[in-house]
Amino acid sequence: MLREGIRATSRRRFLQYCAASPLLASVGFAARAREAPSKLPDPMMWAPPGSTDPIKTPKEAINVFDFEAVARQNVPPAHFGYMASGIDDEVTLRANREDFKKFQLMPHRLHDVSKVDLSVEVFGTRYDSPIFICPTGGNQFFHPDGELAVARAARAGNHLQILSTSSNFSVDDVTKARGAPIWFQLYASSSFEVAKALIKRADGAGCPVLAVTVDRIAGRNQETLFRLIKSDTRECSGCHDRSSFANRALRRHNYDGIDLSGIKGGGESSNLDWDTVKRMRDVTRMKIILKGIVTPGDAELAAQNGLDGILVSNHGGRGEENGRSTIDALPEIIAVVKGRIPVVVDSGFRRGTDVVKALAMGAQAVGIGRPYLWGLGAFGQAGVERVLELVRTETKAAMQQCGAKSVQDLNAGYVRRAT
Repeated sequence: MLREGIRATSRRRFLQYCAASPLLASVGFAARAREAPSKLPDPMMWAPPGSTDPIKTPKEAINVFDFEAVARQNVPPAHFGYMASGIDDEVTLRANREDFKKFQLMPHRLHDVSKVDLSVEVFGTRYDSPIFICPTGGNQFFHPDGELAVARAARAGNHLQILSTSSNFSVDDVTKARGAPIWFQLYASSSFEVAKALIKRADGAGCPVLAVTVDRIAGRNQETLFRLIKSDTRECSGCHDRSSFANRALRRHNYDGIDLSGIKGGGESSNLDWDTVKRMRDVTRMKIILKGIVTPGDAELAAQNGLDGILVSNHGGRGEENGRSTIDALPEIIAVVKGRIPVVVDSGFRRGTDVVKALAMGAQAVGIGRPYLWGLGAFGQAGVERVLELVRTETKAAMQQCGAKSVQDLNAGYVRRAT
């Protein structure tokens, strides 16, 4: 009887927490809190539970989740849904957070960590932190300054920034705002001529690295987005002409001057293959990495086919519903690559301990996505800067707690899979 009572109390508290979630409450799910929901929003148990007193300034934030509630207030429902969505039951979205619990840090004692060096070198460029800014499209959905605000925040902390093909601002303008070369993420689409034109644009802007996305090859059922669109009372047709891919791309200035009339559907690259990637090598001097590799077999093929690096990513749980987190896949990919090419990782990273686990496994850098969009939607550039500062601060503290005085000190002896 006592055990059943404990279970009932725990379940009741869990459902009360779910009801307090800003995302669930916004779509009327709170009224159904007596029923166990089929899926829960990122970041579930890691978010501040339904705070009635959101932060008023970036400096008030004690972790990145404090920005989510403010962004939810500021950002239109459909735009917030676009950012927050996973696919179908959002199993992959949740796995990206939950699976960090599968791994434990292994502290090494009696090491002098009074000074900690967070800097990393990737493809010959040194950054002050191993934390990079993931490519996310349409940043003006969240703040008028969009990717320019993000670039200025990256400049303030000397972070690597990867710019999305779907940026509201051109790669030239964002590079100027960053004040240093940025990487360019490519959505190849079904047309190699369009991909070629985008590659030439990134080349011309001085981008040293092309990150080719390989996990957006089909349509997707973004249920959270579709539900929140229904609750958005604005007239959106003026900004969102969905009649063709060309019309949808009008506000994505990397496409300026490129003939898009031959691209059908949503622009997915379902015909992308290894030969396509080889053709890209012939039209650019940039290094090429593949974004979206999640299996050892594909990692081995990437190394064999002369790719310059791998970005282990599942698009933050919004590209496909494979059900597996990147942190779970990372050790297998590191093992098969064997140091032949650099491996970086993203999807689900929120905490400094998350970052240190991936670095100890062998990743050279770690990307964050949704957290900086929360910061952008909440406070613009200042919010992004504070999000990056918080993750840097947590990463430094986690390294000190582990006894590592530099990123280079971290190795497999600092992390283990929980039993």
